[in-house]
Amino acid sequence: MNKTELIEKIAVAADLSKGDAKKALEATIEAIKNALVEGDKVQLIGFGTFSVNERPAREGINPATKEKIAIAAKMVAKFKAGAEFADALN
Repeated sequence: MNKTELIEKIAVAADLSKGDAKKALEATIEAIKNALVEGDKVQLIGFGTFSVNERPAREGINPATKEKIAIAAKMVAKFKAGAEFADALN
C-alpha cells in the first residue's frame, strides 16, 4: 500500500474527503517525526511505539575493494509493534 492508497482508506473509514484525509495523515506523520527528532518516543496503545536508538560507530568492509572503512555512529528510528498488533499479524 502506498501513501495515496492509505489516504483513500482513511477517507472512507473516517468519512472524510480525500483532501482532509491527506491533511490528517501528513499532520500525524509530521507530529511523529518532530517528536522523534526531539528525542521523545510516540506510544500508540494497541498499535506500537516509535522511538529513536543510537547505532554505535563500527568498522565495515568495502565489498568492492575489501578495504576496512569506518562507519560513523548515527541515530535511527525504530518501531516496535504493540501486543494487540503483533497478535493480529499471527
